[in-house]
Amino acid sequence: MLIVLPPSEGKASDGDGPPLRLEELSFPELRPARERALAALERVCRREDAAHVLALPRTQAQEALRRNRELRRAPTLPASRLYTGVLHENLALESLNADARRAAEEQIVILSGLWGALRLTDRVPPYRLAMGLALPPLGALAAFWRPALARALRPAGLVVDMRSAPYAAAWRPAAPCTAVRVLRQRSGPDGTPRRTVVSHAAKATRGKIAHDLLNAGVDPASPEELLKAVRDLGYTAELADGGGRLDVVLHA
Repeated sequence: MLIVLPPSEGKASDGDGPPLRLEELSFPELRPARERALAALERVCRREDAAHVLALPRTQAQEALRRNRELRRAPTLPASRLYTGVLHENLALESLNADARRAAEEQIVILSGLWGALRLTDRVPPYRLAMGLALPPLGALAAFWRPALARALRPAGLVVDMRSAPYAAAWRPAAPCTAVRVLRQRSGPDGTPRRTVVSHAAKATRGKIAHDLLNAGVDPASPEELLKAVRDLGYTAELADGGGRLDVVLHA
């Protein structure tokens, strides 16, 4: 099983380790693309319209640009501590048992607009670059990363896909893949159950499911085995799209 996660806009404020060493990151096949993305980001951050190009909120732009300009010399920290958003908070790596933590280091990959893909142990500095952007002169980042990620990521087992749409566009697994979607079910005015896609709760639920799968020590090899494992963990779930999607249902 390979669990694929998005990063988060929320990140730790500071690293505590040595400066960036691209040659030490996982997936060394990605190094040329990482060099290009890093150089392009540095050039953009010297432009007067950098905050606009990077779609940075006004209140965060100054600090984000400062960090981006200092990436090569800034202190780093492991990806396991870098991302602090809702999904990663609910992944709760620090509360995994020892075996589960080792499994997480082998089975989790985080996609990134700047680094392509990271393992939890990879050390990088805090940065700001969303996959959904077009970064001059590279163009749309999802399209830029797609060929390199296709070469670098070759999972042997089931891919459990917990990415958001921009990150899903950057890599289309050749291996069997089941995307996790989260729905909320409520009764309509006529009493008929109705389901709607949720956002914030979806991130939290995906993080919890990843945590629970790892902590339980399960390693599903097929969508059907994934469904059974998730149901055994207490979730309401069903397969859709021929096993290409796992719908997890939250009841209001």
